[in-house]
Amino acid sequence: MPTQCKPLSFAFQGCRRRRVTAAFDGGSITSNAGALLLREIDRFVGLFDRVAACFKDHRDPRLTEHSVRTLVAQRITGIALGYEDLNDHDDLRHDPLLALLAGRLEGRRKGCAALAGKSTLNRLEHAPPGGEPGRYHRIDHDPDALQAELVELFIDLWEGKPPSRLVLDIDSTDDEVHGRQEGRFFHGYYGHYCFLPLYITCGGRPLFAQLRPGNADPAGDVTAPLGRIIERLRQEWPWLKILLRADSAYAREDLLAWCKDNRVDYVIGLARNSRLVKKIGWELADAQAEAVRHGRPARRYTEFLYATRTSWSCRRRVVAKAEHLPGKANPRFVVTSLPAGTFSARTVYERVYCPRGDMENTIKEQQLDLFSDRTSASRFDANQLRILFSAFASILFDVLRRTLVGTRLARATAGTLRLKLLRIGARVSVSVRRVKVAMDSAHPSAAAFEQVHARLRG
Repeated sequence: MPTQCKPLSFAFQGCRRRRVTAAFDGGSITSNAGALLLREIDRFVGLFDRVAACFKDHRDPRLTEHSVRTLVAQRITGIALGYEDLNDHDDLRHDPLLALLAGRLEGRRKGCAALAGKSTLNRLEHAPPGGEPGRYHRIDHDPDALQAELVELFIDLWEGKPPSRLVLDIDSTDDEVHGRQEGRFFHGYYGHYCFLPLYITCGGRPLFAQLRPGNADPAGDVTAPLGRIIERLRQEWPWLKILLRADSAYAREDLLAWCKDNRVDYVIGLARNSRLVKKIGWELADAQAEAVRHGRPARRYTEFLYATRTSWSCRRRVVAKAEHLPGKANPRFVVTSLPAGTFSARTVYERVYCPRGDMENTIKEQQLDLFSDRTSASRFDANQLRILFSAFASILFDVLRRTLVGTRLARATAGTLRLKLLRIGARVSVSVRRVKVAMDSAHPSAAAFEQVHARLRG
């Protein structure tokens, strides 16, 4: 095919006697101008340097084009901008805005892009955890250090006076897979092949993100990560009180006893059974009578001491919600260590336990907006690393939300923030003295962009 010296022009339907044409001759244009904000957030947090410090690079520096820090920054920022697959980076490596993440607009060697393509990033994601580097895997990482960095970032980004009490949410979920990845198993409850990742969060901020095989016990092996997290938090804030919140899968003797031994309060869902329902028979009947009389849901709250027949070692306080909906009863139960004199049954359920729903929204954001469910690599360790990259990307959005306090975007999801503030079209002009990013003059989120910039630079 002969070389086209002039870009091909495309003709379209005219408008009021004016011709409408288009051509790929706009120069250097990006749709990711909001990456400038992510770069400023990293300057404030130091996220990319801290994550890169958990990797070891055994490559020959004389033959290395892209540093580990560049690879980490490119991968996490790509997830934040909505590019979940490594294949996307073969085109993104030429994006002038993302190139700023590397601190340069061109490669060190002639003909090399400032950023890496999918093959180089693939080496990062398939970095083996510890051990000696192999012939084809010259980068390794410390998974424990990456998990610990989530807690360190939580502490360093805490604003205001030291907290007196923190609520830790713990939950597992299904991560459906479609290949033959290591650790995938068929799960009867979910009805498909999956992993069962475990998440621990506080106020929606990630403290732990662990991929687990699909045949794992949903509530198994949780005390070890909980212990490390709580120990570090109490090192920073010695008088800190911890409350653990979880669903009924975690109402186990080993976890409840561990909480008592480690001075951790808990509010944990309790699966309904005939013995529990019998204990609130009068309250259910009263709620049913009111629901029938007024034609709307009615509820009563009560509490009692309860022990399972064999698994619990002692009786524990159980709070019950005796609710009757139109046409059916809806009783709910939670077991708690909170004292009855300070926390009434209604307070325990409505004000302490029910906000646990935010944890489920956090998991949905991780999987849907930040692509932690893109666990398509064949190796289990590679998929674990992808989940951690998504968790670190969520920290960027957490800082972004803080700069938007007082606006309608302060509680927006990562997907909404990406659409409103990050995916902005712009023309990029590079000269000897500056890089000029000319963004859309009529962009609807220009005021929010200005606010974020002012607070990050302030």
